Amino acid sequence: MIGKYFAERISWITFYIFLHLFIIFVAFLDSAIPLKPILYIVFLSLILFSIFLIFRYKKETFFYKSLEAREGNLDITNIAGPESPFEKIIENSIINQTELLKQSASIGRMTLEQEKDELLSWIHEVKTPLTAMHLMIDRLDDDLLKSHLTYEWLRIHLLLDQQLHQRRMPFIENDLYIENADLEIIIFDEIKTLQSWCIQKGIGFDIQLDVTEVLSDAKWLAFIMRQILTNSIKYSENADITINSYIQDEQTILEVKDSGRGIDPKDLPRIFDKGFTSTTNHRDNAATGMGLYLTKNAAASLLITIDVKSELGVGTIMTLTFPKRNEFVNITSM
Repeated sequence: MIGKYFAERISWITFYIFLHLFIIFVAFLDSAIPLKPILYIVFLSLILFSIFLIFRYKKETFFYKSLEAREGNLDITNIAGPESPFEKIIENSIINQTELLKQSASIGRMTLEQEKDELLSWIHEVKTPLTAMHLMIDRLDDDLLKSHLTYEWLRIHLLLDQQLHQRRMPFIENDLYIENADLEIIIFDEIKTLQSWCIQKGIGFDIQLDVTEVLSDAKWLAFIMRQILTNSIKYSENADITINSYIQDEQTILEVKDSGRGIDPKDLPRIFDKGFTSTTNHRDNAATGMGLYLTKNAAASLLITIDVKSELGVGTIMTLTFPKRNEFVNITSM
């Protein structure tokens, strides 16, 4: 701040020094003016000017130091009171800008909240004709046409479900209900939902659950399993998906292993990033880059750790490590 202060006052300091040098120069040229008394006066003047600068530095920089130390938010209560007319102009400008930003932020939040509510309402409304469509598809006699229509219906259903959970994600803490969730029921329900897709791609399941019950939120855990199974099915052909659960270090481990196309090693650190699809098959228009991103966020709220091991062209293993029961004290006490 000292450097900034002197940089701000450099013109005044320069003018002051120039003025005293000019006086000395005039005294040197004019023999009628005694030079030594002039030098003495200039010396005393410089001492007084230096003391004045030190005093003014503390006084004039106090307000600006409070501005510099201010956090990047709309709270202006920590700003020091202005003492000079210019400081009052700055304070008034900051207050006016802050009020405008607060109003703009408030309007933006209201607009986003309204759009979110409208979208959620639209998703729920769309589900009604989608359910009716599924019932009509079930009545078809043409098995091939029925299979294709069921697959397309499932894609729409999964996209709507993903959009619904994406909108709920910012408020997931308000939606959590921790209970003893049955892994077997959750997994088999999700497989049943994806059954037509699995039949079409020739995919089966090998399920070995040594642990069938975990402490978690059943609805959000089902969403996590849906995203993981959807990914495994999407990138697999004519192969079995293996699902195992077991206890390790007093924690429940759930593994989902597929024999799909795998993930390129350079993509592994980015697969949970929002919007990231793939560099191996970048023209895959079916990928949205949102499934694993939402999965990671939902898992973090449930204190579930997700690890991924994959080999390109061989397959992928998604490992879910559930927390110990006493770690849920933080969630249940919300």
